[in-house]
Amino acid sequence: MEQGSRQELPPPAPFYRSIFSEIEEVGWEHLVRSEEDLSSLSFRILDKNGRAHILEIALPRNYPESAPSIAADVPYICDIEWSKSSKLKNIVQQFREHLQKLQEFWSIMEDIDRNLWILDPKQPSLATSYRQICLGNDCSLLLNVYARNAWSLPECRFFGPDSTVNLLRNNWRKNSRKWTKDKHFHENLAILLETTLPRPHTVSNKNDEQVDCGICYAQYLPVDDEFGDNSGSAPDYTCENLSCSRAFHTVCLRDWLRSITTTRQSFDVLFGNCPYCSEPVAVKVSVLKGYLFMNRQNRISLVTLRTQKPFILFFFPITAFKSMNEFKQSRGGLQTSQQHTIRTTIRF
Repeated sequence: MEQGSRQELPPPAPFYRSIFSEIEEVGWEHLVRSEEDLSSLSFRILDKNGRAHILEIALPRNYPESAPSIAADVPYICDIEWSKSSKLKNIVQQFREHLQKLQEFWSIMEDIDRNLWILDPKQPSLATSYRQICLGNDCSLLLNVYARNAWSLPECRFFGPDSTVNLLRNNWRKNSRKWTKDKHFHENLAILLETTLPRPHTVSNKNDEQVDCGICYAQYLPVDDEFGDNSGSAPDYTCENLSCSRAFHTVCLRDWLRSITTTRQSFDVLFGNCPYCSEPVAVKVSVLKGYLFMNRQNRISLVTLRTQKPFILFFFPITAFKSMNEFKQSRGGLQTSQQHTIRTTIRF
């Protein structure tokens, strides 16, 4: 048999007993996943501020003679000190010490997310060290925070109109020496840029800049009787997932949900998922009451009770039906109030 085709034998029984013993030292309650041959172990570790981290440890075939490798949701991995007498608990302890060094970095990133309008990323991980921040006036700032020295002046790149960007860049250079650990990160940014930075965006905040609907990509609905009270309105629904917070027109979101086969309806509420983050969303189904009538061109229209103006719902020759009774049956048994007028309720 060829050397390359030989299957590796499983580790001997003492190997498993040794690993089980080392897991016991770390704590079985921290183990969240393991391979059948114990070649990979994942532990859930909490830092001092309650953030949960998954530490993945890959064990080599000749463990513990060779050091294991690790991976985790951190901006950079620590160097593991290892000897033949080292155990899993030593790795976990070194990882905890590494997490302690990163507390300042994560506190700064949380300060940025809490106080500034973040354009990207929408759902940052604990390993993400950059943020793109809205500055207003069609400008944004891409920041890269140095995880090893989080309070140092961050790397930055400006985006927007040249005239505004040049002014912001000059302010940054002129005021860079004012950067200090005595102030919050977002306060330092405002001082350096000599401007007021937009707060985190929500549709309900009237002082925020308007944003486009995540479905129709327009700020305002058309001014049209078709939209009733929503005519010309701005996005009025926001995804409740704080990492998403995408804005929508309720009308657009309702139509989008109806196009998805997984959408459920209970009474007058549609239940589905956000188009961007897949978190649950729910919108009411509006009810529009009016009259269907046959015009001179033998076509069916709807006159709403609210505006008394015709809103064309569908078109087809009335002669396509042998009688009004047949038409009523085709529309679900609508009740006739006059010979050529049908009163109904249309759901949108």
